[in-house]
Amino acid sequence: MKEKKQIMTGIVTVKNKHLLYFLLVIYLFGGTSGNLYAQCQAKNEAFNSGEVLAYDLYFNWKFIWLKAGTARMTTSAVNFQSKPSFSTHLLAISSKRIDKFFRMRDTLNSIYTERLEPLYFRKGAEEGKHYTVDEARFSYRDGYCFINQKRTHRDGSVVLTEDVSEHCVYDMLSILAQARSFDPDNYKKGDRIYFPMATGRKVEEQILIYRGKENFEANNDTTYRCLVFSLVEMKGKKEKEVITFYVTDDKNHLPIRLDLFLNFGSAKAFLKTAHGIRHPQSSIVTK
Repeated sequence: MKEKKQIMTGIVTVKNKHLLYFLLVIYLFGGTSGNLYAQCQAKNEAFNSGEVLAYDLYFNWKFIWLKAGTARMTTSAVNFQSKPSFSTHLLAISSKRIDKFFRMRDTLNSIYTERLEPLYFRKGAEEGKHYTVDEARFSYRDGYCFINQKRTHRDGSVVLTEDVSEHCVYDMLSILAQARSFDPDNYKKGDRIYFPMATGRKVEEQILIYRGKENFEANNDTTYRCLVFSLVEMKGKKEKEVITFYVTDDKNHLPIRLDLFLNFGSAKAFLKTAHGIRHPQSSIVTK
């Protein structure tokens, strides 16, 4: 049986004045029995302020792949709550041609400390006729992580939740920042990595599965050696694949390709340009 590699988490969920306490005993990326707990703090080994990644987006439409829009992810140094921090901003926009069928305007922003502790997350998602704004605020005291979440719907209705965790809870961009600094030398194909994520409504356990290495040509005529992961979620007792992503097998761990399995079909994002890269791109196979 494959060893489960997980992040130890204990969460108290506060909703409708009722408390639910549960403990997930999990390991982080091959940690030993003497080091079962993942810390929120980590050393940034992968990126610097000023990194800018641009992607081409494609949607599947009746067995045909159409160029559907663009995405741009930038990382900057900021000062947040009097702390030197990083801000990662991701903007995904569908093209005018695709807007006629499915309009997408997704804006994500994550702020985290220089030690990669999540502080604030916001996602504004306009997808077709649906529009929501999700926010999560993180604070730390007495050895606990406190998460206040808010989801706002188009009609103005609001859902609030509060969570308390013994260990770190992530958002979808801060976990990417953390994962880019992990050392993959101990990965084995099929390894499963568990971590809790704030979604705007609640904290959910997410699963990453390591699929191995594969060469992939991005939309910049460059072939990279990549580490391949799948993000899956549980639907009852079944796993549903949400995203498969390819990151360069070097110290940058640049996201090169993302395959997204959406409610309306599927989409892909391919790296087009990369600027402000911290380390030499030793994963390049051909250029």
